[in-house]
Amino acid sequence: MITEDRLRQTFSEGGAQEIYQEVKAMGDFLGFARQYAFSLDYRVARSALWGLTKASKEELSQLQVILNELMNQAMQTDNSSVRRLSLNVVERLNMSEDDLCTDFLDFCLDHMMDVEEFPGIQSVCMKLAFRICKFYPELMDELKRTLEAMEIDYYKPAVKCVRNRILSGKLK
Repeated sequence: MITEDRLRQTFSEGGAQEIYQEVKAMGDFLGFARQYAFSLDYRVARSALWGLTKASKEELSQLQVILNELMNQAMQTDNSSVRRLSLNVVERLNMSEDDLCTDFLDFCLDHMMDVEEFPGIQSVCMKLAFRICKFYPELMDELKRTLEAMEIDYYKPAVKCVRNRILSGKLK
């Protein structure tokens, strides 16, 4: 049974897989996310989100109704693991033009460029900024100019790869 105490103590890939399997068996990804993914105890939130990242895109589609809450969590948390995992869940949800949140776009643009940020966060922020900008040609042009102007030597290979895929048109 999933409890806050159990989530507080989940520190492994295997533990995250077990959490996912139990949530899958319950069939209530949304209820699980609402109950645990936004916990003020970052260990509980981290483990819940980690378990959710194991879900298929179809399973995660249950979370579409809390897209804004997940974006807000990514922007507001002080915990880099919770930020990265929240962003990874957001990245796997559908986005439409109606979902545009300028604060979130600004957040993604800031964090993708921040050389002090973890590469996993930079990369997913870059992907999300690209997905948001696809709805607005003028923003896409600005994003591409920003990516071209990056001092690429300061970034890790994962970030360079996402940047190059965007600039070459290979990221859809």
